[in-house]
Amino acid sequence: MIRIQTVSAVVVLALAGAACAPIVGSHGYQALEAAPADVVVGTDTRESVKARLGSPSATSLFEGDDVWYYVSQTMEKYTFNPAAVSQRTVVEITFNDADQVASVRTLGLEDGQQVAMNRRETPTRGRELTVLEQLLGNVGRGQLPRTDEDAPGQRRPD
Repeated sequence: MIRIQTVSAVVVLALAGAACAPIVGSHGYQALEAAPADVVVGTDTRESVKARLGSPSATSLFEGDDVWYYVSQTMEKYTFNPAAVSQRTVVEITFNDADQVASVRTLGLEDGQQVAMNRRETPTRGRELTVLEQLLGNVGRGQLPRTDEDAPGQRRPD
């Protein structure tokens, strides 16, 4: 009896410990063979960077195709909590007019800024309906098929 209680207690503790372990997910660019930090300023070109690192995660909207971004992040999710970003790395590679690497910057999670989203909504015309009004709104609006006698403007055959 004591042995069964001991085994069940160990199983319960193992399950409780497993429930506290986070689920870790890696998203974005994953450096397998070459890291973005290995890019050499002045020697590497656009083609060599693309051959070594692959296509960028994003390119700059304002500088054209002169700035490439390689973005990766790690997220952790505990049992019932929302997922949170635990690590983020953004590598910014800037090219000059001769298609050579001009600068390489590595930014982390602490370099980011929180952007407050505007929660205002654009109003729509019309009125808002409750759930009951939406469900019962068409009851009584339908028409039965008309007979020849109900057709307005037509003469009845005699």
